[in-house]
Amino acid sequence: MFYTKALGMGSYGREKTQCCGRKWCVGDPCGIICAGITWLLMLYGQVCVLLIFVHSWEEYTLHTSINFILFETFLFLAFVSHVKTMLTDPGAVPKGDATEELIERLQAANGNEVIYKCQKCCSIKPERAHHCSVCERCIRRMDHHCPWVNNCVGEANQKFFVLFTMYIALVSLHALYWGIWQFVLCVGVEWQGCSALGPPGTTLMLIFLLFEAILFAIFTSVMFGTQISSICSDETTIEAYKRGGDERVRNNSWKNMQMVFGGPFSLRWLNPLADPYFLRPSFEYSV
Repeated sequence: MFYTKALGMGSYGREKTQCCGRKWCVGDPCGIICAGITWLLMLYGQVCVLLIFVHSWEEYTLHTSINFILFETFLFLAFVSHVKTMLTDPGAVPKGDATEELIERLQAANGNEVIYKCQKCCSIKPERAHHCSVCERCIRRMDHHCPWVNNCVGEANQKFFVLFTMYIALVSLHALYWGIWQFVLCVGVEWQGCSALGPPGTTLMLIFLLFEAILFAIFTSVMFGTQISSICSDETTIEAYKRGGDERVRNNSWKNMQMVFGGPFSLRWLNPLADPYFLRPSFEYSV
């Protein structure tokens, strides 16, 4: 890659992402509000479970127990994935390093090879990096900026974003099934003892939950599929919009998945608490 050669580095350094490793948190008001709304919607699902669903415990102990465990597991993994996506440095390029002196030195050391500079954040721009106007930084292998996680999705946090979309889709589909089952149960017993609320309150909460579950199941499933397709094709969303003239050598699909999720397939791939390993150039210049 250009950036490695420009810095005179023969190989990549192997580093691991760290949640809040650089105290990363985008101060975008819109993003913060959207992230807060995401948490409130997840909290609403939890409230429905506590006020409505668990009240069928005595009569349907096994069914309620299994569904409670599944719901709480998916919800916890979705929340952790969201926080990790939001607070992990997505792969920001050091700001303000593109001085005229350094650019001249890099060009001289690499046979007058073109050195790309971002005029907005004054940084030496690696291959496949793009500038995000919200984060005000160039992000390595930037896919897109997502206000719902208040962060860019890039090289270092794409795993967490993919897991977030997957677990939200799973918890939404599960809530859809459980909500319909509970609604049928309540109608069958004429709303007696099936909820901590009265019939009107239970009906309204279930209707809103089902609407939320359908909406987010569709949205996050599509997003999950799009992200997996992007990873397998080794083409970010931004690159897909700018097709043409891309002659770089691409890895096969399975290799790309391993690079994003971290090594050979294992349960670590599904664990948002397991940080992925990724390859990235060192930012210590040696020319």
